Amino acid sequence: MTDFLEKINSYVWGAGLIFLLLSIGLIYTIKLKFIQFRMIPFLIKNKNSDKKNNGISQFRTVCMSLGTAMGTGNIAGVAAAVATGGAGAVFWMWISAFLGMAIVYAENSLSVTYSTKNSKGSMAYLSIGLGSRKLAVAFAVFCILASLGMGGMVQVNTFTESLKSCMNINSFIIAIVIFIMIFLVISGGADRIGKTAQMLLPAVSLLYIAGCIMVLFVFRKNIPDAFSEIFSQAFGIRQTVGGISGYAVSRAVSTGIRRGIFSNEAGLGSSPILHSAAESDSPELQGMWSMFEVFFDTVICCTLTAVTVICASDDFSVQTAFSAVFGKFAPPFLAFETAVFAFCTIIGWYYCGETAFRWLTEKDCGKVPCIIFAVTASLGAVFTMKTVWTLSDIFNGLMAFPNLIGLLLLMNKVKKE
Repeated sequence: MTDFLEKINSYVWGAGLIFLLLSIGLIYTIKLKFIQFRMIPFLIKNKNSDKKNNGISQFRTVCMSLGTAMGTGNIAGVAAAVATGGAGAVFWMWISAFLGMAIVYAENSLSVTYSTKNSKGSMAYLSIGLGSRKLAVAFAVFCILASLGMGGMVQVNTFTESLKSCMNINSFIIAIVIFIMIFLVISGGADRIGKTAQMLLPAVSLLYIAGCIMVLFVFRKNIPDAFSEIFSQAFGIRQTVGGISGYAVSRAVSTGIRRGIFSNEAGLGSSPILHSAAESDSPELQGMWSMFEVFFDTVICCTLTAVTVICASDDFSVQTAFSAVFGKFAPPFLAFETAVFAFCTIIGWYYCGETAFRWLTEKDCGKVPCIIFAVTASLGAVFTMKTVWTLSDIFNGLMAFPNLIGLLLLMNKVKKE
């Protein structure tokens, strides 16, 4: 069964999806005249935008959206990408982020344009803008399944393993505590989710960035060599000399682009759902803020992780790199960081799944979705997750197909905006 699922996963996340994502990202980049370079000036100029509706604050929305992207993959996932694809994978993470910024601008611009009270995010522009309820239904179903798997069980399992690596604690106790914490937050809706993300994410992100910078300061002599490896291995300069460039470069490209997509979720359709809760109804403002999230998640945080492990560890392990500077305090520090990142991802993904569920059923089921999600997510602390990991990858990838079709067919609408 596992081998069968792995085979399906390889097809879903195969060359077709990667090509589609990069192609649409490139097309939007050209059509929008390299809008990525106008992001920072626009956000500075519009920092006090007063065009509002009854949603939650812009900063809370950004934190909530960043929470879904900045999961455990920003730490362990990036290190694994470097170990698998070499330092050159980092360069291709940057490429995927740059093109992904144009995609998320398009997603959020369309979302604001077509969202209504009962139809938000990707479901809105697929069903209303494109006029295809079938694509919207497919997206909603995959989104619900991805929220339960990748957004819930997988995140809980990852930080449970991290927690148990530095302290002896019963898995069932962890599951009960996690259930209570998740339920208390998500039962308060978008406002409480946003407030929690706003309280946790900026602080823990700055703490993690500070930790990476401290490690890099100690190993500062290795930084020039690290960037030299990133660029040389990305294009196979060294490998060409050795005659093995074909395999090495293709592995770096594949691993880097996949990790970039997994990290920033550009093109998957989760970002427009989260931004649909924002108080601003400006398509341009939502699009620009979503671009900043991709930049912060991949170009800043993932790059810091990658350069840190390249400079400070022989086994491309974040724990090894941090232990070289922080010693015995490294495991609990990383466990704490992983737990908070994972928790922010969990509550953000709940909002995505719950929004898709409400659109699909057209019913208000009260606290039932909260209970189901909290129970499902907490089970990740108890069970082994290899099959769930694979299924989650599949559903995560399947979300992209209807979303990307919509982005491709609605391209002129984004151009007009």
